[in-house]
Amino acid sequence: MAGHVCPFWLGYFLINPLRKFYDDPYKLLGPFVEEGMTVLEPGCGMGYFTLPLARMVGEKGKVIAVDIQPKMLSSLKRRASKAGLIKIIDIRPAKEDNSELSDLISKVDFACAIHMVHEVGDQKAFFSKIRNVLKNNKKLLFVEPKGHVNIEKYKRSIETAKSVGFEIDASLSLIEKRRSLLVKI
Repeated sequence: MAGHVCPFWLGYFLINPLRKFYDDPYKLLGPFVEEGMTVLEPGCGMGYFTLPLARMVGEKGKVIAVDIQPKMLSSLKRRASKAGLIKIIDIRPAKEDNSELSDLISKVDFACAIHMVHEVGDQKAFFSKIRNVLKNNKKLLFVEPKGHVNIEKYKRSIETAKSVGFEIDASLSLIEKRRSLLVKI
């Protein structure tokens, strides 16, 4: 790990409905997600983005939500059940041996790593794992919070992603806003 992981209790602040006024999941993810897709969300937390993703992919789609914190996943499961979305969301705990995604090699249509890569110790392994599960020419939306990640650190993460076989989609990337669309090549 990178030394700091978002504490469980902070998850309650992150799922606050008022957050949509400055971080709207439908505006951020809507251009990339379609009904019937298989979407991967590593670092899902309590599901601020997960539940909208499930609504976007619909009953014919699947959202694979992965997190290292069991309490976050437990809260996500309760929220997904209450929202009637539990059948669409495959909730998985991250494992040290990285086996939690071994059944998804080249089966994912889209992935989003939002506000979490800065918490990952081995970013090269992380980006490799995401690349392995994406289908060819499919995309990873990579977003980091400006308050936690300076521009130089973000650029290093982009270079790490490129080193494992991602290409940046320059037309949809805003490096200064810590938002990039990466394509599996």
